[in-house]
Amino acid sequence: MSGEILKQLALPIALFAILFGMGLSLAPDDFRRVILKPKAKIVGLFCQLLMLPAVAFALAVLFRLPGELAVGLMVLAACPGGATSNVITHLAKGDTALSVTLTAISSMVCVFTIPWIVGWSMNWFMGSGAAVALPFWKTLGQLTVVTIVPILCGMAVRRARPALARRLERPANIFSLVFLALIIAAAVAREDNLAHQFAVAGPAAITLNLLTMTLAFAAGWVAGLSQAQRITVSIEAGIQNGTLALGITLGLLDSPHIAMPSVVYCLFMFLTGGLAIAWFGRRKTA
Repeated sequence: MSGEILKQLALPIALFAILFGMGLSLAPDDFRRVILKPKAKIVGLFCQLLMLPAVAFALAVLFRLPGELAVGLMVLAACPGGATSNVITHLAKGDTALSVTLTAISSMVCVFTIPWIVGWSMNWFMGSGAAVALPFWKTLGQLTVVTIVPILCGMAVRRARPALARRLERPANIFSLVFLALIIAAAVAREDNLAHQFAVAGPAAITLNLLTMTLAFAAGWVAGLSQAQRITVSIEAGIQNGTLALGITLGLLDSPHIAMPSVVYCLFMFLTGGLAIAWFGRRKTA
């Protein structure tokens, strides 16, 4: 798959598919629950929107990542959860409604936070001139189109044709996962010094996954959340929207080097997600 085909065709299709599929499972009531029962959502959003980028920054400094890989880790941390986290939460006997709500809200909020976090991290890790590569308002507009529009389309289909939405939800999620695998393969193929990039980016990306899942689960325990809610908060903090991260790094930034942390993370998160399903899926939730 050539770079231009990946950038102009595959990425937009994959992004639309995964977010449209997410929209098929959403309804306005998912957002109303935030007002009625806010504690679990507040803990989850804190872990995802504040703790995750802070941990990523600390790891980038601790592991002394080169500028592009450090930015790549921050891009990943700035992204919301995705349909994958919803599926893993459901199979791990978490609170699926909470998972969908956190994913939906963080997906909306990230339209505004991603340009700022990525621009700031490029300025910090790569120098002031690099930040110009991601103009705030242009990126804001692009993210609005590629995230909010497909989510709203999916929600509109669910509202108008709920039976059709139920039939389309599973195929849309499978389609998006297949495209994610193809995008990862294409990103790997574009990287010349693959082994070195994996060796440098891998430890930080894997640590980010494990540490944020652990810290989020602990935060849920401290906050007195139920086990199902703790599972959900942990998965939402640890399973990010890899398709969106790759869309930003390969599409907007056009940099396979910056994409490397996302590639490693996307591969590893399926392992930790599978372990969460194997461990919690056979237990009773409280």
